[in-house]
Amino acid sequence: MVRIFCLLSALVWAGFAPAANAQTVGFAEAIKILSSSCGKDIETYCKSANLGNNEIGSCLENNKSKVSDQCNVDRARVSALLEARFAAQAAVPKVCERDSRQYCKGMKPGSGHILKCLLKAEKVVGKDCNQAIDWAGYR
Repeated sequence: MVRIFCLLSALVWAGFAPAANAQTVGFAEAIKILSSSCGKDIETYCKSANLGNNEIGSCLENNKSKVSDQCNVDRARVSALLEARFAAQAAVPKVCERDSRQYCKGMKPGSGHILKCLLKAEKVVGKDCNQAIDWAGYR
């Protein structure tokens, strides 16, 4: 858990957040960032690659000596931000365990019931839990 927050903090301090308060990035934002900086490279080197199965990412990686420096920088940045989001999503149940026991008693696990409860209880849920939910992209 500490490792996740250290990773996220390091990303922020290194200037990797795409928006002022963003600690992680979702797929839509990742595509937006990469289409801006890698669009010409994708058109030039990866025109036949499919969006699925990370074919475009693999193509850009295989051609990294040819693609623009900005594309390579943004690919690394977006990759780190996506990994941070996945780590945050995995951490939410543990980070929010005490809050969910306190504020979501009797909630049936599964189908997002506990998350919905925590989102509704935002004002009384602890800072760490709220931050984990935000970093996970659930809010």
